[in-house]
Amino acid sequence: MSETTKRVLVTGGAGFLGSHLCERLLQEGHDVLCVDNFYTSTRRNIVHLREHPNFELLRHDVTFPLYVEVDEIYNMACPASPIHYQRDPVQTTKTSVHGAINMLGLAKRTGARILQASTSEVYGDPSVHPQTEGYWGNVNPIGTRSCYDEGKRCAETLFFDYHRQHDTQIKVARIFNTYGPRMLPDDGRVVSNFIVQALKGEDITIYGDGSQTRSFCYVDDLVEGLVRLMNAKPELTGPINLGNPAEFTIQYLAATVIEMVGSDSKMVHRPLPQDDPAQRQPDVTLAKAELGWTADVPLDEGLKSTIAYFRALIGV
Repeated sequence: MSETTKRVLVTGGAGFLGSHLCERLLQEGHDVLCVDNFYTSTRRNIVHLREHPNFELLRHDVTFPLYVEVDEIYNMACPASPIHYQRDPVQTTKTSVHGAINMLGLAKRTGARILQASTSEVYGDPSVHPQTEGYWGNVNPIGTRSCYDEGKRCAETLFFDYHRQHDTQIKVARIFNTYGPRMLPDDGRVVSNFIVQALKGEDITIYGDGSQTRSFCYVDDLVEGLVRLMNAKPELTGPINLGNPAEFTIQYLAATVIEMVGSDSKMVHRPLPQDDPAQRQPDVTLAKAELGWTADVPLDEGLKSTIAYFRALIGV
């Protein structure tokens, strides 16, 4: 192993974000240990990596301890869409909390630097717009989304307590809506939902009146931000927002997808789910200043490759 080659553990490495991260780390010449229990991920995402000499796959649930030797840990493991994390909410909370404890324990033992994939959902339904890292959030602690929102908030608490108590080298990234190839077609996320419905010629389901806003970051931009944060100076612990500040209404996204797919789909409206945030837009001033990072891929360009992926996947 060369001095520049690191042994990197990616939990949730067969997931949407994790698989792209594994791919990037292998391109940089690192040894990558992909850990996943395949609760919401698929081997399809990493099949092209299986023969890479620096890639190793381990089926494991992060709610149980893991004993390996690594230099860096990207803790990406957790169901991230409402359909999946609400299927077993207790397990979702355990994945965030027990998973953080187990991975932080591993980092403490090995001296590894560890990055937590947190989420913009820690801000809840925000009363501050756009959201800065200093905003403490407006989160319902007992709602149907709380297993994910509060689980991620508790994980952040654990990361900073390990940092203060054990001098663990931590990084915390708050990830805003991210999309791209390898999303699951049935994960309930708005981009994948709209694309799959449009490709099949089905009605486009919009929850609420469609005026709620989201900011969509292409996966390649997000992975670049994660790698830059991991490699940044030790004192830059975060939390740090990673997302594309370009803000769009859900109605605009639906219309754009229909046009790009060339679909005859019609928009239909359904009641808004509980605690669904009305606005979501990252303030990325800190990421620009400290990491020199911005999200560069425009929405139409990212949607083009994502539509092509789903078109091939579902065969339409």
